[in-house]
Amino acid sequence: MHSVAILALDGVVPFDMAAPMQVFDFTRLPDGRRPYRVRLCAERPEVAADGGFVLRVDRGLDALADADTVVVPGRAPGAPPLSPAVLAALREAARAGTRIASVCVGAFVLAEAGLLDGLRATTHWVAAEEFARAFPLVEVEPDVLYVDNGQILTSAGAAAALDMCLHMIRRDLGSAVAANAARMSVMPLEREGGQAQFIVHEHPPVPRGSDLEPLLEWIEDNLAHEVTLAGMAARAGMSERTFSRRFREQTGTTPLQWLLRARVRRAQYLLENSDHTVDRIAQQAGFGSPTAFRERFRKVVGTTPYAYRTSFKGGRGGTGRAGGRSSGSDGQRQAALPVALG
Repeated sequence: MHSVAILALDGVVPFDMAAPMQVFDFTRLPDGRRPYRVRLCAERPEVAADGGFVLRVDRGLDALADADTVVVPGRAPGAPPLSPAVLAALREAARAGTRIASVCVGAFVLAEAGLLDGLRATTHWVAAEEFARAFPLVEVEPDVLYVDNGQILTSAGAAAALDMCLHMIRRDLGSAVAANAARMSVMPLEREGGQAQFIVHEHPPVPRGSDLEPLLEWIEDNLAHEVTLAGMAARAGMSERTFSRRFREQTGTTPLQWLLRARVRRAQYLLENSDHTVDRIAQQAGFGSPTAFRERFRKVVGTTPYAYRTSFKGGRGGTGRAGGRSSGSDGQRQAALPVALG
């Protein structure tokens, strides 16, 4: 049997830990046999889990040396520093060729052990910027559900651990076995789109009190109409060159990128909160054609407008007046998420 060791560290997020345990345990070969043996291991016999309870664990760090796959779940904010013994055990497992995967912010653990240097990796989108700052040698991809480097894998939020585990099962045992494991987990073998579709995009910045504020508010109120760089500059009473320079100074981006971001956010709102057709939403958001809208939306959000609506209509609530500026719910919802999630 293929041995899977789930490494529980202090502050372990229960969902991060349970998701890979269950999906590997659900897996069956066509003749009904279990191909995976799943074991929970830890540095000490008792582990303080996030949520205020304690886990009793029978296996120690020696289980990493015996495992074919090691999975490292995420830890809650405020978890104690990693011990040298944990880092050494992970490095030794990597040197031995063991497959090592992380769930959500478990990527921080792999990165601290030096296992991600020079590699692509992902983590929960809320923690992606912090991760990139802390580990500049890692190429962070915040929009994907998981990254497979061969021996080392990383996944986004805890639900993305299921996608990653099903991917590993398909690598190990083929698509038929993986598809059956997916059915047991009541999820598709492959989800359309990546993590980008779950990111709560902030509204384009409107610097309060700046001389551009009236113009930016006018743009947001006229997204359905043609808005050009020349028109924006003329309305601001500047040359295009001066306007572009002033705009970047005050918003941190270009006028056209700001406009595009506002249009995508308007489209997301309408997909979530209206029954308008995709073609009509393309017009209301100011895209030149439904085709251009679909292509741009997929590039920014990571999925199609139809798939986005299917996933999020009625599920994320309003974000302000229709396509206009938010009353603050986006920022409040984002702030409510901890910096490091499982």
